[in-house]
Amino acid sequence: MNRIKDVLQEKGIKQTWLAEKLGKSFNMVNDYCNNRRQPTIEVLYQIAKILSVSPKELLNDQSNEH
Repeated sequence: MNRIKDVLQEKGIKQTWLAEKLGKSFNMVNDYCNNRRQPTIEVLYQIAKILSVSPKELLNDQSNEH
């Protein structure tokens, strides 16, 4: 699970803008944001760089959910 949608909302950035910057379709980015599909590690790092955040900020920490 990822937090891409949350980070976009926190920064006031639209999914369409991110899709354009990534060179991916809106549908692909929308799937990432809604956790229907997970980005590759490379794409995750690319998203983090575009959004100026740490890649860890884009991931849910599930270690304390047990």
